[in-house]
Amino acid sequence: MLDTLQSEAENIQSFLEIETSDNPQEIKERLATLSVYIARTGKMLADAKRLLREKKSSQIAETIIRIAKENYLSAKAQNELVDSLAVDENQLVDWLDRLNKTCVHQCDICRTMLSYAKQEMAYSGYNQ
Repeated sequence: MLDTLQSEAENIQSFLEIETSDNPQEIKERLATLSVYIARTGKMLADAKRLLREKKSSQIAETIIRIAKENYLSAKAQNELVDSLAVDENQLVDWLDRLNKTCVHQCDICRTMLSYAKQEMAYSGYNQ
């Protein structure tokens, strides 16, 4: 599941890195796609957080915590030790959170661009 989420996140990342044109129809299409990606990245983020929790609560994490307690490591050091077991899962959670927020920001930008285009059309019709 981790690999599937990472692959899909790469596809969404690629889409988000495409510069938006000023064509109103393309902006509307981008908005439609972004709204789907907002929903999708939200679900993906929840799935990634579940994977992270599973990884952290696995038998390996419990064993390392037990070993760490015997060696008198601080709670912070124990948490960092457990986090080090879940590097990929932590990275995916962070990435999906940023992708989701980027989709929201790009929607705002697209709406602003559409408003501007609408205003330009009204203004150019007024000047003719």
